[in-house]
Amino acid sequence: MIWPLDFILLIIILILSVAAITVRDLLSAAIILGGFSFMMALLWTEMGAVDVAITEASVGAGVSTVFFVAALHHTNRRSKD
Repeated sequence: MIWPLDFILLIIILILSVAAITVRDLLSAAIILGGFSFMMALLWTEMGAVDVAITEASVGAGVSTVFFVAALHHTNRRSKD
């Protein structure tokens, strides 16, 4: 494992997770969660768990993001808070 790369990925993952929670636009939150899943796939790859990374990339960054965007197409995009 490359520790500086792990640390950089950790910082990016933390920033994306906080951004997904705090953003008010639901479409932006869905896209940020897709980026979070992609960064997790990169982290799993760097750690040597390639099978978990492929699953995370296909399900987390791919299918889940498409489902979130499709669900938002049928609802209001902005939060009322």
